[in-house]
Amino acid sequence: MTLPLLDPETRLQGDDHEALRLWLRLFTCTTMVERTIDQVLKRDFGSSLARFDVLAQLDRAPDGLRMGELSAGTLTTNGNVTWLVAALEAEGHVRRRTAPDDRRATIVRLTAAGRRHFATMARQHEALIIELLDGLSATERRTMHSLLGTVKQHLRLERTA
Repeated sequence: MTLPLLDPETRLQGDDHEALRLWLRLFTCTTMVERTIDQVLKRDFGSSLARFDVLAQLDRAPDGLRMGELSAGTLTTNGNVTWLVAALEAEGHVRRRTAPDDRRATIVRLTAAGRRHFATMARQHEALIIELLDGLSATERRTMHSLLGTVKQHLRLERTA
């Protein structure tokens, strides 16, 4: 008999610290949502959440982004962004060009085809997020958003201290 794999939260013991339990609940939920989104994007678009993230960053920057900015905005490594951009360029979704003010820097922009492709993906992504969080009432979603905003602010203050 094979035992099912346990998620990080399930492995906790009753005497583990409450803050640890909360962190692992957040981590587990985030991982579950990310995996679901990634599976749907792969199934329906032959893409991934990481590629979606790159396209989303570029969609918000009509003039394009430098590779370093793109890496920072997606919270991924420069090497991974380079690979993702190369794949998206090969598919005609992005275009790279040398920065006019620094020949060592590369600026990446969405193509018209990339913008249309992202818009289709973004609509499905939004519908999926709504579906995944449909188990919460509107009040519960607002409360959770507010509480996580408090955590986010605290973390920002801790990092600057």
